[in-house]
Amino acid sequence: MSGPSQVEEVEIGSRAQLVDYLASGVRERTDWRIGTEHEKFGFRTDDLRAPTFDGERGIEALLKGLTRFGWAPVEEHGRVIALSRDGASVSLEPAGQLELSGAPLETLHETCRETGTHLREVREVAEPMGLGFLGMGFQPKWRRDEMPWMPKGRYRIMREYMPKVGSLGLDMMTRTCTVQVNLDVGSEADMVKKFRVSLALQPIATALFADSPFTEGRPNGFLSYRSHIWTDTDADRTGLLDFVFDEGFGYERYVDYLLDVPMYFVYRDGEYIDASGQSFRDYMEGKLPARPGFRPTLKDWADHSTTAFPEVRLKKYLEMRGADSGPWNRICALPAFWVGLLYDDAALDAAWDLVRDFSIEEQHALRDGVPRRALKLPFRGGTALDLAREALKISAAGLKRRARLNAHGADESIFLEPLVEIVESGVTAAERKLELFEGAWGGSVDPVFREFAY
Repeated sequence: MSGPSQVEEVEIGSRAQLVDYLASGVRERTDWRIGTEHEKFGFRTDDLRAPTFDGERGIEALLKGLTRFGWAPVEEHGRVIALSRDGASVSLEPAGQLELSGAPLETLHETCRETGTHLREVREVAEPMGLGFLGMGFQPKWRRDEMPWMPKGRYRIMREYMPKVGSLGLDMMTRTCTVQVNLDVGSEADMVKKFRVSLALQPIATALFADSPFTEGRPNGFLSYRSHIWTDTDADRTGLLDFVFDEGFGYERYVDYLLDVPMYFVYRDGEYIDASGQSFRDYMEGKLPARPGFRPTLKDWADHSTTAFPEVRLKKYLEMRGADSGPWNRICALPAFWVGLLYDDAALDAAWDLVRDFSIEEQHALRDGVPRRALKLPFRGGTALDLAREALKISAAGLKRRARLNAHGADESIFLEPLVEIVESGVTAAERKLELFEGAWGGSVDPVFREFAY
């Protein structure tokens, strides 16, 4: 959930402009990049509570502390709510979850270096403040009403709207963390193929990265509770997008989908204007109740496109949204998994062969089943683990063919190691934590903050 988009203020006169805007993301293969985002929970090391925005140990103080590393502050109403540096940004989710939105980089070696640098900088500032950070999919200890709220206008509007459209939207905002990767496309046909493959395999990523088994200090019956939360957040803007598999799907059809997604806000002159539940189609006709007589700009459209939350999201690139957050090595593994599958033609063909005959019903069964059962979910006479094993093989082969080597001569497939270990053992991170909870941790989640912090 990012801030306002950096797009020029060109008034929209037609639907074709919206299609052209999405299509303008097409890039030559030599210009394809990797943009990795990850979120993490902050906690005070003495009482494990989430830090507030204000105060000596607050999130704003942490952001200001990070400016020593060359990050430029971004303010809203005089408060520092984000940072920017060299194409990357650090921003805040609604309850202060700290997000790194990485710069568009050429190789996974650079991506992993960027992540490592960020975590080191955060640790250097946070430790003297008595703060730590944890990568998991769902806040393991605190209730929703014990989580702070960040002073961002966008989140105020969403906070009021969410309970009207689902029962878990506020949990999504305050108690979840994810890792995502943004990847480029080379043509409309390439976008369609990548979109279909990544939608069909998104539940496999969810299963591989499952790491949210606790709610308020107890096992919640899920392995990826974060993924389950999206099933009851807001049906207008979440889910698998069955229409992506329809014949003739392309940019135009996705534009129509976005036009049907109810709005949240309009951003003007540093203020978020509440347009929750209103129609972008009405806005294009100058009939938006929140701004009567005004028509939208491309910047409004870019902002609106960030308020849809499907399993895979199309902006000018494709965004993979299925994974729980986790430790440093899994932050590197998520982009590796998808780059291996989508950035090599032979791998993309093999991945499409793997999923092309999945029925819509089977895809939904995977999507709805993996939050609870992850790799153990039955599928076609086997399990999701069998699919994960095959997808991982295809990804590794794609990364090897990319042949982007580090200084030691290793290719990018080294970043898949944490996933290879999960597939070989058949045990997810969530299941390992549940074993610890029942055993060494003596029925307490508190040790997770010590043993799994960055």
